[in-house]
Amino acid sequence: MAYLDHAATTPMLPQAVDRMAELLGGVGNASSLHAAGRRARRVVEESRETVAGALGARPSEVVFTSGGTESDNLAVKGLYWSRRAQDDRRRRILVGAAEHHAVLDPAIWLAASEGAELVLVPVDGMGRVEPAALRAAIETAPDEVALVSVMWANNEVGTVSAIPELAALAAEYEIPLHTDAVQAVGGLAVDFAACGAAALTVTGHKLGGPVGVGGLLLGRDVECAPLLHGGGQERDVRSGTLDVPAIAAFALAVELAVQRRAEQASWLASLRDELVRRVVEVVPDAQLNGDPSSDPERRLPGTAHFSFPGCEGDALLMLLDARGVECSTGSACSAGVARPSHVLIAMGQDEERARSSLRFSLGHCSTGADVDALVAAIGPAVERARSAGRTAR
Repeated sequence: MAYLDHAATTPMLPQAVDRMAELLGGVGNASSLHAAGRRARRVVEESRETVAGALGARPSEVVFTSGGTESDNLAVKGLYWSRRAQDDRRRRILVGAAEHHAVLDPAIWLAASEGAELVLVPVDGMGRVEPAALRAAIETAPDEVALVSVMWANNEVGTVSAIPELAALAAEYEIPLHTDAVQAVGGLAVDFAACGAAALTVTGHKLGGPVGVGGLLLGRDVECAPLLHGGGQERDVRSGTLDVPAIAAFALAVELAVQRRAEQASWLASLRDELVRRVVEVVPDAQLNGDPSSDPERRLPGTAHFSFPGCEGDALLMLLDARGVECSTGSACSAGVARPSHVLIAMGQDEERARSSLRFSLGHCSTGADVDALVAAIGPAVERARSAGRTAR
């Protein structure tokens, strides 16, 4: 199989597998006071220091979670509840229109159940939140804004937003900004202190760590109400027994991803550019979505997102899968009903183009053979998908 879905999850790094396996046979709750507990606590705190050092944070700012979805929910709900408790006027949540559902859905829930007002900040045709758009949204009623959440790099099209500039803008109005950096860490230079965000989401399985572990980098002076109540672990923000082996493997994966970032990003970008060029040669009317720039500050190195006119993305995905190429569609399925990508709709594309989209994403174990396999399969798959579409009409 040619695996071209690293943006969904990427294989664990061998070093992370070894680190996790080394600890799986151990005992000790990191909250216990006996020797085994202290050993477990030391692993957790050393891992916290590793993550903090790799991402430009203080160790006390690293809150371990079960992954990106929990971290996003904790940031959006926790910041909202804390800010509203301080000032009941602060009920507006400003969220980028192309955010991941792990941010969009909790914001929608807060609007439906907790009296919040959700404001979707528009993105440009590349999928980027521009500072002018955020400023306009804030200035409508700055004293009523609870928080801003804008993803660092879009998970579908790979477009990068200028988080340091957006965070500085929000800070002018004393508004905390959260950024989902799940796709950014390992692909871009991410520095928590330098970017100015109040909170930042990272997860393990996007960068070579285990599934089920991640973190929320939370500024030391940022108040955040907890989602979970219990033992008071993780600054009283995230109660729950810590998964020591997973945390250690996660920390090592973060460290390695950051250490290797520059070299790997350069190599992935060249492989991505080859993929784009060759796909367009085979399917000349394929439409590349997102920022086409080669500037690494504007676009993730390993993501290529296309629309294929006349095709249903879901059908094309399955046709490629049958030919040994694994990728993902821009559609989100709910109860078996395919829906067009909300990201492309937010970018101003019509539903037909949004339904015909596929994402090809590369990672640390991708090779030129993966691109060769896609190029060999894409032409016949597109033709068959188009034929099926014509027959259906």
